[in-house]
Amino acid sequence: MKVSKIKSLITLLICVCFIQVPLAYSKQYTDRASLEGVNNPKTLFDINLTTAKKLEFYLTVIKKTYDDIKRQGRKPDMVIAFRGGSVRLINSETWSFSEEDQLSLEKSAILIDELMKRGVKIEACSIATDMFKIDNTTLLPGIEVVGNTFVSLTGYQNKGYALVLIQ
Repeated sequence: MKVSKIKSLITLLICVCFIQVPLAYSKQYTDRASLEGVNNPKTLFDINLTTAKKLEFYLTVIKKTYDDIKRQGRKPDMVIAFRGGSVRLINSETWSFSEEDQLSLEKSAILIDELMKRGVKIEACSIATDMFKIDNTTLLPGIEVVGNTFVSLTGYQNKGYALVLIQ
């Protein structure tokens, strides 16, 4: 009899956990105060990273940011600018990276493609690709090479884009 009571108690606890967990995760937070009066938030991500894992992480967060803005009834306008050593992470030649990094770069390439399909503009600095000896034809499809991302960053900020620095 005691064993059946213990089993019943365990079953009850498991049921409560399965009910509580989805309830906790279903709560939708909003950014109502910051988005008030802003219909078309403009965001400029300045990426200067050198590790594949960090790139995968931040691209995941950028995609989530896009989706969160959209979920809140706004139309996001986003640009991602790659400069410095980050240009090594956005091309098809990944043979010099570890297997683990290659997996992160594959996931990053998928995220970049998904972001571009949402209308996010993605650019790479030609100064950086020259300095790091990256053949611009090996950059992931859809990435636009610009003359100088410092000029690009300046222009977008003067057009009202909010700068988010990712290093």
